[in-house]
Amino acid sequence: MPTLPLETPPPSPHDPGPGAAGERATTVERAACLPITTPGGATIRIGTASWTDPTMTAPGVFYPRGAESAEERLAYYAATFPIVEVDATYYALLSTRVAEAWVARTPPDFVFDVKAYALMTGQPTEPKRLPKDVRSALPDELAAKPRLYARDLPPELRDEIWRLFVAGIEPLGASGQLGSVLLQYPRWFFPTGESRDAILEARQRLGSIRSAVEFRSETWFNDKNRERTLSFLADNAIPFVMVDGPQGLRSSVPPIMAVTSPEMALVRFHGRRAETWEAIGIPVVERFRYLYSEEELAEWVPRIREAAEQAREMHILMNNCYANYGSTNARELAALLEKELAGGPPDET
Repeated sequence: MPTLPLETPPPSPHDPGPGAAGERATTVERAACLPITTPGGATIRIGTASWTDPTMTAPGVFYPRGAESAEERLAYYAATFPIVEVDATYYALLSTRVAEAWVARTPPDFVFDVKAYALMTGQPTEPKRLPKDVRSALPDELAAKPRLYARDLPPELRDEIWRLFVAGIEPLGASGQLGSVLLQYPRWFFPTGESRDAILEARQRLGSIRSAVEFRSETWFNDKNRERTLSFLADNAIPFVMVDGPQGLRSSVPPIMAVTSPEMALVRFHGRRAETWEAIGIPVVERFRYLYSEEELAEWVPRIREAAEQAREMHILMNNCYANYGSTNARELAALLEKELAGGPPDET
């Protein structure tokens, strides 16, 4: 489809602008629209970590002209990809009414992966983002704070946050369209016994809802902790979220291929824009403004194939959601995987 540039981008092969990205997408336009089934019977779903970012919904970038309402956009997205990650739930608790609308607007085999609310993973939120009933129950000294952490809340309000989150996503679970809840822990979440207990508590609070864990601190994977981290997740059958992202920073996680649950494996692609990854005071989307080359995507094809041999289901989400960068790369990666899998298993020597 024709695309329009959002702005004049810097001359970089990884940030060529939506026009150039859109031209690449036309060569693999339908590659990711259906789940991929591997020779071993695993299902691979590929999509993006947003469908509503303003840079993505700008006219002519990803959506066809005329798809201007929330209903039309989600319907178009769900006809293009079989999975999406919901990141809005990190900032505000989802209402059942919204979840019911999503179910009504998507095919029954379309899947939503949902990011956990900030307070559920040790991250802060502003009091104004809390549900009205929770906000009104806050002690005055907490209501006056600019930011709150779960540890600040009375136990009954912490319990209520978890209850509301689970209730909000219930329509997705009831329809069979809930993939997993992403527990993304911050860079100050270090590999301690207390942290491991927090992960187990989160899984317990979610009950039968599947969850997966992503770390944002390199300390989980240094020489001392890497084996223990992966063993802990495997012993508890908690899916480890593999990542591709900027390296050399405190929040960098190496691109490890590890499957810690036979049920599910996940990969999130964040782009490799190191200069903005930990920057403060910039729009969030700028951290992910990175278009992968086909060669960079190809690095993951054998890793994904190997992971799919160890798990029944695999979710791959492109979090480089500036404009059409994520959607273009999702299609390109799907095309590479389809080509790889069509060739059958590698020769044994």
